[in-house]
Amino acid sequence: MDHGSGAPDAGDTIQIGIAVDIPEPWGGTLTRRRLASGDLNTVPAHVTLLGPTEIPVSALPAVERHLVQVAAAHLPFTLHLRGTGTFRPVTQVVFVAVAAGISECELLAAAINAAPELQRELRFPYHPHVTVAQDVAPEALDQAYEDLADFSAMFEVEHFTLFSHSGEARFQPRRDFRLGG
Repeated sequence: MDHGSGAPDAGDTIQIGIAVDIPEPWGGTLTRRRLASGDLNTVPAHVTLLGPTEIPVSALPAVERHLVQVAAAHLPFTLHLRGTGTFRPVTQVVFVAVAAGISECELLAAAINAAPELQRELRFPYHPHVTVAQDVAPEALDQAYEDLADFSAMFEVEHFTLFSHSGEARFQPRRDFRLGG
């Protein structure tokens, strides 16, 4: 808790996430489709590189230094999103598939997760994708799957973004990290 000094207590934490945003016009289309399914998650469409992770606020500078190094060591790449997939029955998720750029996303995610502050047990193996419906009625999952079956978008990924969440609002972009330095 902050006692007015402007400096956080040692026990203060912040939740962060790291993702590749989906640019317009595709990002808005996918975000609106997710909302139309009844999924109330208002996070803009993205490919997750590090899911929501709680860290001490005091670790944030070290994490940001690590992310600068990760970004510098990876070149920009083309990301091609095409068609839909699902994780059902394991989880109630429908997604737009990453058709090209899979290995680049996997390498980025692994490098990001190598920071001691970010290492954690993952519930599932990393699989880059863009969630378009999650934990909604089976009919809504089916409809999202069908509606986006022919979806296709191709764009250059030149940076990834660190998002943070202090518990009062949804995740907010904190800083972009440009690939290739």
